Amino acid sequence: MPHDDSEQWGFATRAVRTGHTRTGEQEHSEPIFTTSSYTYESAAQAAARFSGEEPGNIYSRFTNPTVRTFEQRLAALEEGERCIATASGMAAILTVCMSLLKAGDHVIASRSIFGPTILLFQNILGRFGVEFSFVSLTEPKEWKQALRPRTRLLFIETPSNPLTEIADISALAEIARAGGALLIVDNVFCTPALQRPLNLGADLIVHSATKYLDGQGRCIGGAIVGSEALVGGEVYSFLRTAGPSMSPFNAWVFLKGMETLSLRMHAHAASALALAQWLEAQSTVTRVYYPGLKSHPQYKLAARQQSAGGGVLSFELAGGKDAAWRFIDATELVSITANLGDVKTTITHPATTTHGRISPEARAAAGINDGLIRIAVGLEDVADLKQDLQRGLDAIR
Repeated sequence: MPHDDSEQWGFATRAVRTGHTRTGEQEHSEPIFTTSSYTYESAAQAAARFSGEEPGNIYSRFTNPTVRTFEQRLAALEEGERCIATASGMAAILTVCMSLLKAGDHVIASRSIFGPTILLFQNILGRFGVEFSFVSLTEPKEWKQALRPRTRLLFIETPSNPLTEIADISALAEIARAGGALLIVDNVFCTPALQRPLNLGADLIVHSATKYLDGQGRCIGGAIVGSEALVGGEVYSFLRTAGPSMSPFNAWVFLKGMETLSLRMHAHAASALALAQWLEAQSTVTRVYYPGLKSHPQYKLAARQQSAGGGVLSFELAGGKDAAWRFIDATELVSITANLGDVKTTITHPATTTHGRISPEARAAAGINDGLIRIAVGLEDVADLKQDLQRGLDAIR
């Protein structure tokens, strides 16, 4: 393989080239290593591998060449030192928490996070003695006030799901450092193509690779990116022992997805902005949430932190759930599904899907009302998407 100049490569080149070390077969595309175990030249080499004295493959629960290529590529794109791949995005969040927390520790999280993340924190980790406080994503003073002596982690999604609120990553990183805590950023909505939280002071990034890293809705996976000391230490140790591992086949699919990540994310963002501007002009739409709109409360902050607004937008209709469901059911082109990050545009009603299992009080605190609809804009022609959404508007008039 040619000399690796990946530290000097641009983003698009890293997305295509990083991590692949060709085998003796001289393959051009990354191979899939579908093996559970590996052989050794001698008993001594096996012992050295297992003890960590010699690097190399041991068992595919925690060492697999295809998964490693994915990890190295995503770490390069996020400009981090180390990446650990997991079985899902939720597995990535669980791995971080199980690696770095113990009974009696305290976590501060945004109210504006994915519904299952809230349930993981409260209903599962809470049973093991970890305490959680939920504050406004956009008010740093609330984070500072919530700090305790046992606060270990600050956890955010930015942009948030589904209201696309923007956190000031640098400000929260300073608060975390002052309190002796770590800042964890879920970067699923932007990906490193549009936002790099580590460069803004975050300590760890978590991903649902299922979304934009894949880009075509094919596989489930997750990842954690950060420093070698942090990710290569306790985080890797937990994955090695507990085994929330990514499959080699899924890692290969994500590698193929990342090759076009920059192109797709900027195309998603351009179409989402066009749709957001169009929706904002519709009389039956009471509010549109999208970071690329000048009406967005954190528009200037988003412009500083992100290179584009991303592919997700939300909007509110008067008439609550009845109006939202009639709008959704009237569409014909877009897909009614809660997934996002696909080339196909998707539409969902957050209050009864992604956030349906959290309490009505928690939904209200997060600003998720019954008239809210979320759209993850795909790569279809914008004119066709407008025509389809017009069916929804017509249905509620």
